[in-house]
Order: sequence, then C-alpha cells, then structure tokens
Amino acid sequence: MRWPLIRLLPREFNIDFVRLAPFAAIVSAILVLGSIGSFVVQGLNMGIDFVGGTAIEVHTKGPVPLGELRAAVPAAGGHDAQVQGFGNPQTAMVRFRTEGANAFASAEQVKQKLAARFPGMEFKPPVVVGPKVSGELMSGGFMALGIALLLMLAYIWFRFQLQFGLGAVVAVFHDIALTLGLLSITQIEFSMTSIAALLTVIGYSMNEKVITFDRLRENLRKYKTTPLRDVINKSENERLSRTLITGSTAILALAGAFFLGGPVLFPLVSTMVFGIVIGTYSSVYVALPIILLWGVRRNDEPAEPLRPAAARR
Repeated sequence: MRWPLIRLLPREFNIDFVRLAPFAAIVSAILVLGSIGSFVVQGLNMGIDFVGGTAIEVHTKGPVPLGELRAAVPAAGGHDAQVQGFGNPQTAMVRFRTEGANAFASAEQVKQKLAARFPGMEFKPPVVVGPKVSGELMSGGFMALGIALLLMLAYIWFRFQLQFGLGAVVAVFHDIALTLGLLSITQIEFSMTSIAALLTVIGYSMNEKVITFDRLRENLRKYKTTPLRDVINKSENERLSRTLITGSTAILALAGAFFLGGPVLFPLVSTMVFGIVIGTYSSVYVALPIILLWGVRRNDEPAEPLRPAAARR
C-alpha cells in the first residue's frame, strides 16, 4: 500500500531550472557575502570546547535533575553551561566557562554553590581545559572539514569529470558558508557537536551532488546531440520527486529532536535541518550551473538507446 501523499507527486516535473539559475546565483552571492560579513563582524558563539572551560562530574543518589541543574549552574557563576547525562542516571557531566584569572578558584565557588543548592550531590575534582587545548580542538575540527572536502573532490573527479568535482566542492563550500553564517547570525553555540553537524551536512550535500551528477551523466549518454541546458533540465525534473521525498523524510526524522530535544540537541539538529535544505538547493543552483558554464565531454562512452519499460524487465 502506497502512501497517498506520495502518489500525488508527478513522476516527472516540467520546470525550467536553468532559466532561474542567474537569479539564484545573485541570491546565493548575497547570502554568502552576508554570511562572511557576519562571521567577520561578530564571529561565532564559541562554546567551552573552543574557548576553554571547566568540567565537573557529579553524582546523586537518585536520577540527576538535569533541568534544574542546567538552570542552577549559570546562577552559581558558570557561563555557557552544558549539563549532560554521563554513563548512568545518577551521574552527569557539568561543563561551564568561568570568568577571572584563577579558573580553579572560580570552579570551586561554583561547586560550593551547587552543593548548597543540591544537598547530597557529590562532586569529582574539576578539570580545567585551557585555551591551548581548545585551540587544538578547533584547528583539528576545521582540518577534518578540509580533508573531507579534498577526499570528496578526488572521489567525484575519479568517478565523473573534473568539472563535476569542482562544481560539487564549490557547492559544498557554499553550504558550509551559509551554515556558518546562520550560526553566526543566530549566535547558536558552536562546539565540537557543531563540527559533527557540519560533517553530516557535507556528507548529505555531497550525496545529493553524486545523485544529481549520476542522473545527468546517464542522460548525457542518451542525448548526445541535445543542448546541455535541456539535458540538465530533464535530469533535474526526473529526479525532483525523489529529492522531495528524501529531503522531507530526513527533515521529518529530525523534527522530533528539533522540537522536543531541548537546548542540548537544538544546535546539532537545527544545523542539520538547515544544511539539508541548503544542500538540496545547491545541488541544482550551484553545482550544475558550473557544469553548464564549463561544458562536458560526451564522447567517452557510446550512447545507450532508450527502451520501453516492458523491454527492460
């Protein structure tokens, strides 16, 4: 039994994507420049993973009241507090940033106020993460992003053609710039979880590019004399229904965590949802226009004749 709403989607659309490409290029350029400007002017709201901070492991006889503890840490003097369950319901990890030259003394003050607020709560000695370690985490995280892009460029270059690889990398750079711009404008906390979200966005976006290029390459073999813009339009109209179903399914899967996950999951999920939308858009209006401007080779493999569906079975 098919889902009725899916049956309402046509098998093939008839949209002139290429005609809208110049307008989309202007919109993308404005958004990228705005994202870069926001990143330069106010930067990212770095979490304690990158600016340094204090971590304290706490234990209680019963389940840790995570919500109450999360609200009590800022009142005790811990900024940018993060409270997460750790191992079992009776244990939690409290991370926060303190002000002042003596981080250990500030952490002890926070611990004392929390002990007074939650009688019976036990604390392990605080662990202070300094700026040097935080800087290494940041450089390592962005290095991971760079390596991921280079490996994907090599893969697409090997599987398709060079212009396909460059189109994909430029599109992924576009996605990363807009995602970082969103994090900068909204000042959502940027942490190692955000790096994981960006890597996930890169993976989803690159997967969309591979599917886009695969359908385009298939049609280029079939229609060797058809103008490239017409082949691009046909390829995108053929795969649009699949793209809508895949993207909406991914967003629906994240919707529960987006609305019910609370402040702990919100930075991760919001980044992923935005990245899915932008990654789908850039497959059509960033990667493919680069291929249209550069052109493609069509003489590498013989054309495959079109056959009726009954003959292929």
